[in-house]
Amino acid sequence: MTTATRITAMLAKDFKVDPGQVTPDSRLEDLGVDSLGLAELLFNVEDEFGLKLPDIPTDVSTFGDVVRYIDNAIAAQRGSSVAPTAATPNTQPVS
Repeated sequence: MTTATRITAMLAKDFKVDPGQVTPDSRLEDLGVDSLGLAELLFNVEDEFGLKLPDIPTDVSTFGDVVRYIDNAIAAQRGSSVAPTAATPNTQPVS
């Protein structure tokens, strides 16, 4: 399931948004998601995706912006957890 599909399902459940009305260009305002709603959505995204997001972004105004923000957060967090450095050696057992 894609990030967009998962977030669309969350919008439908939590904000009663018709999934057929959600496009990348859909303005959050038009979907009934104000600044407080965005905070709630991002808290729910943290739970759903197992992420720890930084502060609420101020440059997110469309559904596509939210998806990109979450995809970038996923990439950053997975990237930092899978690439061991000298300070964090690989401790996985060797088969």
